[in-house]
Amino acid sequence: MADTETAADDAFVYDEASGEWVSAADAAATGGADSSAVVVRDAVGNVLADGDQVTLIKDLTVKGAGQTLKRGTLIKSIRLTGDAQEIDCRFDGIKGLVLRAEFVKKR
Repeated sequence: MADTETAADDAFVYDEASGEWVSAADAAATGGADSSAVVVRDAVGNVLADGDQVTLIKDLTVKGAGQTLKRGTLIKSIRLTGDAQEIDCRFDGIKGLVLRAEFVKKR
């Protein structure tokens, strides 16, 4: 039984976030606490989440659409991307709209 415990203690896993090998016990202790989760903040520092509504704080010219989104425009149901500064959203007449978080404010 001592050999089994030693084998379990010697197991290591690769932590992609830090780029280091850590023991399985340490990895289990952190619980895989989704340390790779990106926190997205709006222009005033509020944390954004999927499904939030945001308001534009600046007039934005949309490349390829020939349209300008005016300050105060309400964007409903945003989706977070893997980037801390970009949010994916929908707006009438514009497909695949991606906005920078620094230009929006949580409603």
